[in-house]
Amino acid sequence: MVLFLVGCGFAVLGGVIALLVNGSKPARWIATIGVWIGCGLASIPVISALGDQAPHPVQWAWSMPGGSLSFALDGLSAFFCLPILLVSPLAALYGVGYLAGHARSLKAVLFFYNVLVASMLMLVATRNGLLFLVVWEIMAISSFFLVIFDDEHAHVRRAGWTYLVATHIGTAALLAMFALLGAGADSLDFTALAAMGRSLTMATVLFALAVIGFGSKAGFFALHVWLPQAHPAAPSHVSALMSGVMIKTGIYGLLRVLTLLGAPSAGWGWTLVIVGLSSGILGVAFALAQHDIKRLLAYHSVENIGIITLGLGAGVLGLSWGQPVLIMLGFGGGILHVLNHAVFKSLLFFGAGAVAHSTGLRDIDHLGGLLKRMRWTGLTFLVASAAICGLPPFNGFVSEFLIYVAAFSGLHAATPGTVVLAIGILTGLALIGGLAAACFAKAFGMVFLGEPRSDHAGGAHEVGPTMRWPMMALAVACLAIGLLAPLAVRGVLPAVAVVAGGDPGALLEAAGGAIRGLTGVVYISVTLLLVTGGLLLFRRLLPRGKQQTETGTWDCGYARPTPRMQYTASSFAQPLVDLFRTLLGTRKRGMAVRGFFPARATFETDTPDAAQERLFAPLFQSIDRLVAPIRRMQHGRVHEYLLYIAATLVLLLLFWKAGTR
Repeated sequence: MVLFLVGCGFAVLGGVIALLVNGSKPARWIATIGVWIGCGLASIPVISALGDQAPHPVQWAWSMPGGSLSFALDGLSAFFCLPILLVSPLAALYGVGYLAGHARSLKAVLFFYNVLVASMLMLVATRNGLLFLVVWEIMAISSFFLVIFDDEHAHVRRAGWTYLVATHIGTAALLAMFALLGAGADSLDFTALAAMGRSLTMATVLFALAVIGFGSKAGFFALHVWLPQAHPAAPSHVSALMSGVMIKTGIYGLLRVLTLLGAPSAGWGWTLVIVGLSSGILGVAFALAQHDIKRLLAYHSVENIGIITLGLGAGVLGLSWGQPVLIMLGFGGGILHVLNHAVFKSLLFFGAGAVAHSTGLRDIDHLGGLLKRMRWTGLTFLVASAAICGLPPFNGFVSEFLIYVAAFSGLHAATPGTVVLAIGILTGLALIGGLAAACFAKAFGMVFLGEPRSDHAGGAHEVGPTMRWPMMALAVACLAIGLLAPLAVRGVLPAVAVVAGGDPGALLEAAGGAIRGLTGVVYISVTLLLVTGGLLLFRRLLPRGKQQTETGTWDCGYARPTPRMQYTASSFAQPLVDLFRTLLGTRKRGMAVRGFFPARATFETDTPDAAQERLFAPLFQSIDRLVAPIRRMQHGRVHEYLLYIAATLVLLLLFWKAGTR
């Protein structure tokens, strides 16, 4: 365990040295090397913990009441370390090229990036409630400074403050949760908290606080409002780390709290299922309506968090109903999707960052034709697009397949509740998958296919090796996890065993049918890949004696076809967006086409976030009106401030005196 903490220290040390050195290039490489060394050292005890040889926990005294510097790794912590250890070094290397030539000083972003990596690793290894909150706050503050890196722009500052408010609302709920968890206990150590008995009512209150606190970080709908603002505002390698990895700390925290509350209620599982369905469906629906490619990807984080939560809800219901198959496949699919989403979502943000770095554009309607100019970026983005849509043989298919099988197993149950759950999961996943496929057909097709819609897109070029290699590594990981699907299911067993409290052997037996199904899919996929590779090789070996000519494609009779005649992202998605227009609230503006030869016509759509526009904005405006009279007290006269303090002290003394009688 000491080696794990030393690795975290190396990551922070790299950031500190980057603050002190002169020159942007040395600072970028020093910070990156610090992350690579730190993650390399930390991976040794993590792999040991996944192999059922957990390192010895460490615990040092801390003068804070109820607190201790307690760290340990079990199957759950070790599995959640995997996406951190995989994505963080690759994103740091990507950042070396992405930040090159940036006019601003990079020392702050390098330092806070390394602090964010170390804090995420320490968070999943923390075993004390007070220490957990401290590390949680360090993670929140460091990510805030990364979001506002380009703070000369008003929208970036607004995104940063939205994120800061949202994360501290969640922290307030977690503070209340740990206070109630530790009421009557001598220590806030997780072992002591798990041993305490509590009523079902109190456990339900604690669960609700956990859903709010951790859900604000994970991005549950409607607690997601910071994601569509913060992820586009941050540098792309930071967006990849936050979307692919950091939001999963909310999922980890929720699972860890479940292990402290005792036997779950069926109501908890239904709550998670409803949250998962609403987040998944609404997340992908809002993604369809977006024009900014990074904002589109941010909404897909909400969608995939919904898929994860859907699996967790099925697992909790399996625990409540005593159904091993539902436990293993629900928890297993949800937890495995944490890793899978980290891989393909980080790759998608890398691809979006490469496009923005090369063209200076993020508006999908002004891109196009980039596959000819950015072949490696296009191919890796295509792999990630197939993975996020759950298509075999890529990794997204594996975890979604487990949740599908869990739902199918419930169709044959004798209890009505299990059948309702199965129908809800199957319907929800099918709808999410179909909409995701349409959304990424739009994203990939409009960005990489066709002809350039602007001069910036026409002048695009492939990015450098430090940005290209991380994309290729994650693309290989998407394929590798998919082709090693049976091993991936076995790899998630230690994490499921911690949450479910079951025997890994019994859990593996419950997953036997799913593993056999995945094995068959792998065999078919490998066969198709070999056949495709053989055909391509055969094509290259054919004689090349024939003369090759090029000619224009059929232009439907147009004498002068232009890129304006192509579908735009808006027009491609409009039929599906119109299906959800009541929920989305899409605004349409423009000038209608009139006459046979119209001189001018315009059309523009805008889809604001419904939760922000209809829920949080009115709520905060009401609060602002309520507290407006209090602002009159903030006039700058110090002697009156002292009077307020004195009056408050007198009231507190009177209250205390009345209570001691």
